[in-house]
Amino acid sequence: MIRTINLKDKIKELSKPWSPIEISQVNDQVVRLALYDGEYPWHKHTDGDELFYVYRGSIVIRVRGHPNITLYEGEIAVMPKGVEHSPKSIEPSFVLMFEPQALKSHGDY
Repeated sequence: MIRTINLKDKIKELSKPWSPIEISQVNDQVVRLALYDGEYPWHKHTDGDELFYVYRGSIVIRVRGHPNITLYEGEIAVMPKGVEHSPKSIEPSFVLMFEPQALKSHGDY
C-alpha cells in the first residue's frame, strides 16, 4: 500500500531540537525532519551530500570558506559532501533533510 505522510502530524513527534526523525525512505536515501533551534556544531559529511528544505521558519547555514546561506520557508540548498558547515536557526524552524540512508545525521565531529 502507498502511504501518505502528514508533516504537521510528524512535527508533533519531535521531542527536542537537533534530534531528527525519519519520515520516509526513497531508494538508498532517507528524508528526516528536525527542529532547528539554536546552533549546531561545525561538521562535515564525507560520504554524501545533504539537502536542506525549510518547511517552516528560517535558518542560516554557515559554510567554512564560503558565504553563509540563508534559507526561508520553501527554500532548498544542497551541501556537498566534504564541506564543513554549521546550521543555526534564526527562529525555531522545521527542516527536512534528504540524505543517504547511511549518512550520520551529526556528521563527522
